[in-house]
Amino acid sequence: MRKKPFATIRDVARLASVSVATVSGVMNKKAVARPEVQKRVEEAMKALDYHPDRMARSLKTGLSKVIGMVVPDLKNPFFVDLMCGVEEVARASGFSVIFSNSNKDQALEKENLSMLYSHRVAGAVVCSTDAYTAYDSSMTRRFPMVFVDRLPVVGFKGRAVTVDNRRAAYKATRHLIELGHQDIAIIAGRMDLSGGFERVEGFREAMQEAHLPIREEYFQSGDFSLASGYTCTLKLLSLPQRPTAIFSSNNNMTLGLMQALTDRNLSSPADISVLSYDDFPWAGYFHPKLTAVAQPGLEMGRRAVHMLQDAIQAGGEPLGEELVVLEAELIIRESTASPANRSVKDVLPERTHAVTK
Repeated sequence: MRKKPFATIRDVARLASVSVATVSGVMNKKAVARPEVQKRVEEAMKALDYHPDRMARSLKTGLSKVIGMVVPDLKNPFFVDLMCGVEEVARASGFSVIFSNSNKDQALEKENLSMLYSHRVAGAVVCSTDAYTAYDSSMTRRFPMVFVDRLPVVGFKGRAVTVDNRRAAYKATRHLIELGHQDIAIIAGRMDLSGGFERVEGFREAMQEAHLPIREEYFQSGDFSLASGYTCTLKLLSLPQRPTAIFSSNNNMTLGLMQALTDRNLSSPADISVLSYDDFPWAGYFHPKLTAVAQPGLEMGRRAVHMLQDAIQAGGEPLGEELVVLEAELIIRESTASPANRSVKDVLPERTHAVTK
C-alpha cells in the first residue's frame, strides 16, 4: 500500500480557494483575512490534515521555533520536573522542544547535541552528564546554550540556572544536628559534578560549625544511582558503631538507602533518621513520610528557557555571563527524629541552637 503524500500549503490554498500568502497569514495569526476566509482556510487545513513543515521554514528564513533539551537521566523525577518547566514556557512562547536523554553517557551527550544542531534548533537547555562535554568550545559555538542544575567546568563563563546546593545541604545537616544527632553519615554523590561537591561542602560546614567530627567511615561515596545508595548504606549499617542519621545526596540514592534499611529489618526514624536531598512526588506517602530537600525543578526549567530566549533574540551577539541561583526548601516530615537517650543540650551549646545562615 502506497503511503499517502503529505499535504502542502498549495493544496490548502487550492481547497480553500485562496492564495498561498493568505494561508501563510492565517497560520502565522496575522490579520490579513476576513473571518469567513480564515474559517475556510482552517477547515481546509483540518480536512487535509495539514501540518506546516517547520524544518523547511527554518531553512528558508534562518529562524527556528524549536529548541532542544538534553538531560542525563530521564528516569529521575527531578529531571522530569526540569523538562516540564522548559516545555511550559517554550510552548507558551510558540516554541517546540526536542528532548533527548544522554543516559549519563558522555559520548551519547555529544551525539545528542550534534543531532540538535543538525535539526537547526534555535538553542538548547543542557543538564550535562559531566562538567566538560557540553561546555566544549566547539559545541557552544554552534548555537546558544543555557546550562541548568549542573554548572560546567571551573571558570565557566556563560548562562546558567542552578540551586544553592551548599546552603540547602547546610540547612538539612543543621536540622539533624538540632535534633541531637552527633553520629551523622553522608552518602555523597559524584564529586566531579557541581551539585555533588556543593552538597558535601554544605554538610561539612554545618558539622564544623557544631564542632562535630566528620568520621572517615561515615563518609560514603556514591554516584547518584540507586545501587550506590544501597551499597553505601549496607557499609554504614555494618559498622561497629553505626550512625544515628544518614544524609543522602539525591533521590535515587535515598531509594537504595531505604531498601537497605528494609533488608536489614531496620526502620526510620526509630533505628536511624533519614534525610534526602531531592524530594519525590510520592515522598509524603512513604512510611515514614520522608524529610527532604525539595529543589524548584519546574522554576529552574522555566528560568532556563527565558534566559535561552534572550540569547536567541540577541542573534549571536554576546550577552555576557548570567547565573541565576534559586533556593531549595527543607520539608520536615517523619523520617527524622531525635536519637534515643540523647537530648539536644547534650550535643549543642546554647549559642548554636539556632540556624544562623
